Amino acid sequence: MRYMTTYDMMETFRNTSQWLGATAKTMASYPAFAAIPNPGLAWMAAWGQVTERAFERMVVKPDWGIHSVTCDDGKDHLVNIETVVEKPFGDLIHFNVTGREEQPRKILLVAPMSGHYATLLRSTVKSLITNCEVYITDWHNARDIPVSAGKFDIEDYTLYLMDFMRAMGPDTNVVAVCQPAPLTLAATAYLAEQDPAAQPRTLTLIGGPINPDAVPTDVTDFGARVTMGQLEETMIQRVGFKYKGVGRLVYPGLLQLTSFVSMNADRHTKAFQDQILRVTRGEASDHDAHNRFYDEYLAVMDMPAEFYLSTVDRIFKKCEIAKNEFVVHGHKVDMSKITNVAVKTVEGAKDDITAPGQCIAALDLCTGLPDSMKASHVEPGAGHYGIFAGKSWRNNIRPLVLEFIDQNAGDTPPTAKKKPANVNAA
Repeated sequence: MRYMTTYDMMETFRNTSQWLGATAKTMASYPAFAAIPNPGLAWMAAWGQVTERAFERMVVKPDWGIHSVTCDDGKDHLVNIETVVEKPFGDLIHFNVTGREEQPRKILLVAPMSGHYATLLRSTVKSLITNCEVYITDWHNARDIPVSAGKFDIEDYTLYLMDFMRAMGPDTNVVAVCQPAPLTLAATAYLAEQDPAAQPRTLTLIGGPINPDAVPTDVTDFGARVTMGQLEETMIQRVGFKYKGVGRLVYPGLLQLTSFVSMNADRHTKAFQDQILRVTRGEASDHDAHNRFYDEYLAVMDMPAEFYLSTVDRIFKKCEIAKNEFVVHGHKVDMSKITNVAVKTVEGAKDDITAPGQCIAALDLCTGLPDSMKASHVEPGAGHYGIFAGKSWRNNIRPLVLEFIDQNAGDTPPTAKKKPANVNAA
């Protein structure tokens, strides 16, 4: 119960801040005040609007917002989001484009479980959905998962990925973004040994910490500097009574968001000050650049404590994946068992989270894979976010990934031979 108190204190602060924002906006917008225009009241209403929205978004799961898509046939098609596999800690969902022939490229996007929802990859999905069948791992907020559902650590995560790959079949092309890259590599190797018929066709690892020690960053330095006891004491709390997961040990999303914001406090402070001024002048809108970014950035989710702690301990501190010593439920996973799954790594030259050199280490681990089935790419000028979203992804990396998929598709279907559309997905 000790940590439940601190969890509820954070939620109380968030809830109170949201209420203060709503109160300020309402009071400053009182009709009688309009008779005497006052710049102070206008600023107060703007502050209230921005504050209420910011703190409200912290506990709301963003919507995918992908209702229709213009495909290569030049027609607009409705998009239905369907659940293919449903599990307590995460689902496999499919963006089903209605009225369109099934596309030859079937892609499984493995989204990070790192404090944000899978919707963080919204623009990635939009850029692929025009001529691919896109599936994605939709991880659940740990605060909403009852304690009766049990634990969820990196071994369970790996088994989830294996189940998702089995459900999709052997013609799947897996694309893992950032944090899940090491575990996706392990899941593929485990399938290669235990269930070869369920292996994916290709595996693309984007900016993942396969070997965190290859090139040090602030993230790896933190993992090496802090002890597991310190992490457990300062980061782990119990979910409060407000949510279904009451009593579950988690790394709270609000706590992680505090860390995110503190790293660039000056930049975030200025962004909100500028937004308040824009609202005051009537220049802001519901879907302007500020709101589009912060609606997603501020929407955080709790991670299961055992997943967070085992990630730090086994992936970053002990480097079990990098040393090919990873064990899942008593079975040692051997990366050399990957012999017929084409593997490609993608890194950003200016990535300060997963520096170049950390992800490409996966190719050295795949000793059973011929060099002809290995590929790598370092995107000049791209940071961590840019290698899976934004201009670098749309213009350079996405076409290379699709080309890699097509090259390893065997008899490439005619539709897959077309030049990938350069979709301007925001």
